[in-house]
Amino acid sequence: MSPVTTPPAYIEPQTGTIYPLNTPRWCSPAGRPLMITPMPGITRRAIDTTCRSLWRYRASLPVAVEQPITLGEGMTPLIARPWRGCDVRFKLEWQSPTGSFKDRGAAVMLSILRQQGIRHVLEDSSGNGGAAVAAYAAAGNMTAKILVPAATQPGKTIQMRAYGAECELISGTRDDTSRAAERQARDIFYASHAWQALFLQGTKTLAYELWEDLGYDVPDNIIIPTGGGSNVLGLDIGFSELMRAGETTRRPRLFAAQPAHCAPLHATFESGGDALVPVEPRATMAEGTSIAHPVRWREVIAAIRRSNGATVAVSEAEIAASHAALARAGFYVEPTCATTDAALARLVADGVITPDQTTVVLLTGTGLKATQQIGEHLGAL
Repeated sequence: MSPVTTPPAYIEPQTGTIYPLNTPRWCSPAGRPLMITPMPGITRRAIDTTCRSLWRYRASLPVAVEQPITLGEGMTPLIARPWRGCDVRFKLEWQSPTGSFKDRGAAVMLSILRQQGIRHVLEDSSGNGGAAVAAYAAAGNMTAKILVPAATQPGKTIQMRAYGAECELISGTRDDTSRAAERQARDIFYASHAWQALFLQGTKTLAYELWEDLGYDVPDNIIIPTGGGSNVLGLDIGFSELMRAGETTRRPRLFAAQPAHCAPLHATFESGGDALVPVEPRATMAEGTSIAHPVRWREVIAAIRRSNGATVAVSEAEIAASHAALARAGFYVEPTCATTDAALARLVADGVITPDQTTVVLLTGTGLKATQQIGEHLGAL
């Protein structure tokens, strides 16, 4: 368990260099990603039970937020279903205000940045992150510019523009969009869900919420659709804090689900090495996780290993079958989410997950954002 540093600060994991939190920054001077130094966590007594949003856990944040930007994010349903012969709890993160889990990170990140004087932000996204930043910027009277791959589903770019954000389409891959954003970050503060460490302070609230959902207990397994890994890292941070606070003695196994057409984390985890395995991304239904060069891949791999979890790469056929199965169970999610159920099927078949365990499956984005893609798959368009 990492020691707790007081007061909280930015830290560059590769060098251990510390930077103060009161100066907004998105990377180290060397251009490397930052994290927040380990925090002590909170006990159940510190939860603000009068607050019906993720801000009930505000005592766990590294900065005291005086006036949060909030749309009621967090407190998403946890639905128990007998599924694939197991005790499965579906966490419906797609019921967040903008339709995806990215609202957790955007709410906390932009609330702190606004408090520190930032009023104009830049983000790059395949859709959901950009929509979340656009929405919370609008709610906080901030302005936002979002760079997105030109092939992004129209439902997502329209949503960004509706919030008032400037939306620029970038030709090429998801990585091309990120590189364009890093160039533009010289002129606009880069409030990137992939780079900004404060975003993970929002996604960590999912760990606190699952713990509270389960009667202050921890599930055995969590299956996560994974591109950049912000949910993997948020869960790792949150459950680590709960262990430091003495609220649990164990952490759940984290299983990162990726599409086989773009699965660099899976390839790297399977290699057992300490270098990111290069992959050539191919078109995938799970476009939200099609990230060939995750910014924090080292930290994501370390979190999975720390939990005794694993990665799973699933085929397009498996994703399609799971998307149909989820829809017929009443869960209309974007295809990216279906990687989790496809991974669950594989893990159950291999005996890695067993019926006596409590397993959480994260459903992170609404199918309403991918209507055109889903319609084409169904042959309706």
